[in-house]
This record gives sequence, structure tokens and C-alpha cells, in this order.
Amino acid sequence: MIIAVDGPAASGKGTLARRLARHYGLAHLDTGLLYRATACRALAKGDPADPAVAEAAARAVRAEDLDNPELRSERVSAAASVVAAIPAVRAALLAFQRDFAHHPPAGFAGAVLDGRDIGTVVCPDADAKLFLTATVEARAHRRFKELQEGGVGSIYQHVLQDMKVRDARDQERKTAPLERAVDALEIDTTALDADAAFATAVDFIARKLGTR
Repeated sequence: MIIAVDGPAASGKGTLARRLARHYGLAHLDTGLLYRATACRALAKGDPADPAVAEAAARAVRAEDLDNPELRSERVSAAASVVAAIPAVRAALLAFQRDFAHHPPAGFAGAVLDGRDIGTVVCPDADAKLFLTATVEARAHRRFKELQEGGVGSIYQHVLQDMKVRDARDQERKTAPLERAVDALEIDTTALDADAAFATAVDFIARKLGTR
């Protein structure tokens, strides 16, 4: 079983993907971490906006890089959005994602991948596709709260503006832009909590695949 969960930043896709993976006993891959790992390596080598630097960083990414706590920093997060818009980077990381989906770690009968283009590019053959969304204000508030709880000082208006810039970059890039797959269920989490989003997703998967 392959489940694709797409959506913009702070829409709740990561939370939902992890919960679905536990529920169905599947492996989970946060594909955003691949781009963060690429950004982290690129920042250490030079300018992440330089296609050559970014591509080399992407090709050097290994599974163990995904455990680096620095990947959650705002500096790396901002750079990740930049490298993700570079076609060569996306091409370099595509094989990693597809291999994980079709050949998950031992002991798992499938995988849940969350990202921006899982249902449209990485796994267009996924058994079930979900697309989470929410207003940019709601998503910025969630990210602002997350940063505060993590001890990172921030100003809401700055977080909101940064979110708008990232959304535009993700939606307008020429390669694998953020968009809902035609056969994906869209779940607006603006007014939904994690439990309600999970229940909606499980109901959809049950109707589509005949399994809860």
C-alpha cells in the first residue's frame, strides 16, 4: 500500500502522514526532510540558490542525514524552499523517494509519503492520495506557535510573509509545482483538529481500498 499526502507548509500533512503510517503499519517518509538535508549540505558548501551547488548536495544526501536536528531550523527551512525549486535537485531526489515507496524498509508492507508532489510526480500510482490545505493565516499561526514552543523568537507578521513567499515559490515553479492530484481527496484543516482530519482520511481510504 502506498499513500500520498500532499499540501503546503503547516497544513497538517506531516502529522496526518505519521498517524496513518502507525495506523496501517506502514513506513513513513517526510520528503521535505530530503530537501532540508539538501539545503543543509548546500549551505555548508556555498549558495543554495546555485544550481550546481544544490544538485551536488542533493546527490550526496543519505538516509542518516534526515536525523540531523539542524534540519528544523528556520535558516535551513528557508533554504529548502529555494533548492526545491531547482529541477536538477528534484530529479536527483526522485529515485530516493520512489525506491522508498516501492521498496519500504524491512517489516513494512507499504509506505506513506508526505510532501508537495507525491501524488502528482513521485507516486502517481499511489493507492490513495490526500491533499491537505488551510488558509495561509491559519498555517502561519501554527508555524508561529511551533517556533515559540521551540524557544525560537519570531514575529507573526514575518512568519506570515515568509509563508506567502514559500507558497508562491512552490506553486509557481516550473518543475513539479504544488498542486492537488485530480484523484486526491482535499481536506481543509483550517477548522479541523488532527483527530477529525485523521477520521476523514481513514474513511476515504476505507471507501477506496476497502480497509480500515
